[in-house]
Amino acid sequence: MEAPHGTQSRRWERPRQHRGTHHRRRRCDGMSAMAWPLLIVAALLEIVWATALERSDGFTRLWPSVVGVAAAVLSFVLLSYALRTLPVGTAYAVWVGIGALGVAIVGILALGESASPLRLACLGLILAGVVGLRLLTE
Repeated sequence: MEAPHGTQSRRWERPRQHRGTHHRRRRCDGMSAMAWPLLIVAALLEIVWATALERSDGFTRLWPSVVGVAAAVLSFVLLSYALRTLPVGTAYAVWVGIGALGVAIVGILALGESASPLRLACLGLILAGVVGLRLLTE
């Protein structure tokens, strides 16, 4: 069967729902209470995998490579579960923000990276953004 002029056949796609209806339905599935803790654990695992990646020397050291890949996979899985109930923009921004903040702190405390006042102020802005997104999300 041919699609109407100017459109492509979309038989393989699932039917589209009104975004607001779908979003409300997702929030009632029992996972919503766990979404934020899962997202925070996923973000903490992002710190682990990023740090392990640095320690793996381009995947030439076995155990840091194994830890990094395992933490990355688990981080993505937990993020995907959190995305079942949280808005993607908020969840992704919080995930990246906590990860970036955590890796920067590891860099300062354990790897001798700069802790200049300007750098710390910028990290504070990331923290403020993460907290603000959490407070503004239902």
